[in-house]
Amino acid sequence: MRILTFSAALLGTTLLFAQPEKELEKANEMYNNFSYIDAIKIYERIAKKGFVNQEMLESLGNSYYYNAEYKNALPWYKQLFEGNYQIKPEYYYRYAQVLKSVGSYDESNKMMAKFIELTNANDTRAAMFEQHKDYQKIIKKNSGRFQLNNASINTESSEYGTAFYGTNKIVFSGAASAKNSRGNISQWTGEGFYDLYEADHYDQKLGDRKAFSSTLNTPFNESTAAFTKDGNTIYFTRNNYVNKKLGTDIENTILLKILRSTKDKSGKWSKAEELPFNSDQYNVAHPALSPDGKYLYFASDMAGSLGNSDIYRVEIFGNGQFGKPENLGDVINTAGRESFPFVSDDNVLYYSSDGIPGLGGLDIFAVKFKDDGTKTKPMNIGMPGNSADDDFCFVIDASTRLGFLSSNRPGGKGRDDIYTFHEDVPLEFSCERPIKVIIKNAKTKEVIPNATVILSDKVMTQLDKQKTNAEGTYTFEKQSCNDDPRYYLRGEKEKFETAEVNLTLKEDGDDELYEILLKPKEVNLKKGMDLAKVFEIQEIKFDLGKADIRPDAELELIKIVEAMKQYPRMKIDIRSHTDSRGSDSANMKLSDRRAKSTMNWIISQGIAKNRLKAKGYGETRLVNRCKNGVPCTEEEHQQNRRSEFIITAM
Repeated sequence: MRILTFSAALLGTTLLFAQPEKELEKANEMYNNFSYIDAIKIYERIAKKGFVNQEMLESLGNSYYYNAEYKNALPWYKQLFEGNYQIKPEYYYRYAQVLKSVGSYDESNKMMAKFIELTNANDTRAAMFEQHKDYQKIIKKNSGRFQLNNASINTESSEYGTAFYGTNKIVFSGAASAKNSRGNISQWTGEGFYDLYEADHYDQKLGDRKAFSSTLNTPFNESTAAFTKDGNTIYFTRNNYVNKKLGTDIENTILLKILRSTKDKSGKWSKAEELPFNSDQYNVAHPALSPDGKYLYFASDMAGSLGNSDIYRVEIFGNGQFGKPENLGDVINTAGRESFPFVSDDNVLYYSSDGIPGLGGLDIFAVKFKDDGTKTKPMNIGMPGNSADDDFCFVIDASTRLGFLSSNRPGGKGRDDIYTFHEDVPLEFSCERPIKVIIKNAKTKEVIPNATVILSDKVMTQLDKQKTNAEGTYTFEKQSCNDDPRYYLRGEKEKFETAEVNLTLKEDGDDELYEILLKPKEVNLKKGMDLAKVFEIQEIKFDLGKADIRPDAELELIKIVEAMKQYPRMKIDIRSHTDSRGSDSANMKLSDRRAKSTMNWIISQGIAKNRLKAKGYGETRLVNRCKNGVPCTEEEHQQNRRSEFIITAM
């Protein structure tokens, strides 16, 4: 698998060389020729003798890194950073990646912060890290949706890259063991070359493996197949070995190509032909088909790629011809490695990337293609699908939710293993969260009931308009937090200035309460005005037959206190009134006690006594017809039960 992720892409035969006179020169030669297994042996032999330098530490770390042996790369990168060297920005990124392999996420984040600083956030991996700072929360949210099982087809060698074939078969790649490789050993990995194999599958139970096709398998690598719905056409990856001729680029490197073969009526596969957008100068690999068969997705490092490898797609025309390859853009691709695409029947693109923050190495991400042509941002599929090592080649049956993925995580049978799973809980791509708002008086911080709150989108198109409840709040349920989830909230209320706040609805984290503060409009207070009307104080309530100031009355009276503090020359006359029920004399006495109790409470808040007068008027100043003996509604009686705070001086 490591060969096929485009850090480089060389395959060769068994390496035989004489003992060099200068071991370091020979190790560098091996490294530059992508013979990482042999280079590692020499480098480590030299290191044991006590000699290291910056180039050697970089090459040793890289040799393990390119083979996805992150834990083995860690001590060499660590030694590099502990030395007195000028460290290149790329090594901050790689060191951050390998630190994740041992769970050192805080230290990894520090390295990424330095990487961002050194690249001025121009590297797309830096931008992705800034956009996904809460990636661990998202991973946690998406974890635990299925269990992985090591497939019975795995051996002590590597297996990876599963494809569905027909109704109950899979096709996958398998490496020959060193003893069965007939001398064909990869200089990169030390394993034999890969062939395509098939096996029956019944849910997660797999039958015996067998070679897929003697026509398609060659002495070089074949891997990552994709089939049309009818099973009669196969696309697959192979080294640049076509018509029994081995092709190389200008550096004499054997790259990767996608080939196509069709099945005849007898069930035999035709000789494979390469696709027209292949090249001897760049890699094209890991095909996947769209559900309708109209597009072929693949990975490549062709000109125009954003990183070491990108995800592309190309249109397949009815005559078997192809359009121009199209890069899927920087929503999906980064300056790192993107590879191993797969598109499910429900239009979800699964692929692997090390350029988006994840658990370490290659993580599997999912992108939903919407009916309107847009797509969601990449979403980490969570654990156990992803691990601190490389996880890739994710495929899933959209109807049965049966799936396969490949990984080099510890505990497997070989270097890379295939794992089966049944997805019990699908990914949720439609992010929806509530927007809860509270409206308060900017001066008093009191909540404002029955205020108008308006929700608008990022272009100020009104989405909803509601009233706050008695607690001054309202909740707009199920608002989208996908794509660009910016919103505006506007609060309105009579006698208050309109106020607005903007917000960005995050996919994770706790629900927030968005506060809108409304400033009271300035009122030109004059002698003779009733402050109860200015502040909309309906009634200062007392317990039956009592004159003690209740807590709810305090909330109203504090408005009077604040006004008198704002206008230190203001004097007021407190007038308390009752309705006509009860005896006239009792109402007069009760109202007077209440007026004076009100005055005393205001004085207790720091207002001078000489600024206040208080008198009860009982039922002598009714505002309607509800005299003694006149039948009236409760609402009519309520109009007479009132307090007045008349300004007598300013």
